[in-house]
Amino acid sequence: MENFTPVTGLIGGLLIGLAATLLLAGSGRIAGISGIAGGLLARVPGDNAWRFLFLLGLVLGAGIYQLLTAGPLEVDIDVSWPLLITAGFLVGFGTRLGGGCTSGHGVCGIARLSARSIVATLIFIGVAMATTFVLRQLL
Repeated sequence: MENFTPVTGLIGGLLIGLAATLLLAGSGRIAGISGIAGGLLARVPGDNAWRFLFLLGLVLGAGIYQLLTAGPLEVDIDVSWPLLITAGFLVGFGTRLGGGCTSGHGVCGIARLSARSIVATLIFIGVAMATTFVLRQLL
């Protein structure tokens, strides 16, 4: 994390909060990415446009950031593809089991002081810490 700066972190956090607030104020919907993407896959008539645009904005936002910072974001993934795919399926299973993801519970739920979201986020963080410890220290 040698490229982290508090300014970019603050700006990113403010933009995430602004997007979540605008979505809630404008449509009454929670900005949980797993719910937005899952709803897009469900193909509910009349409900796909905003979901598609929200997800497109995530991708375009990353592209705009790269253009403004004059370079690609370097990501070094040092695990095998089978492990990465397995992890993706487990995250998907966990979001269904937990009734949402870290964006829905961690960003929006905690901001609404939802006890369920606070507990879910603490569990997300605890499991992530335990998984990282096991993968890096024990395996």
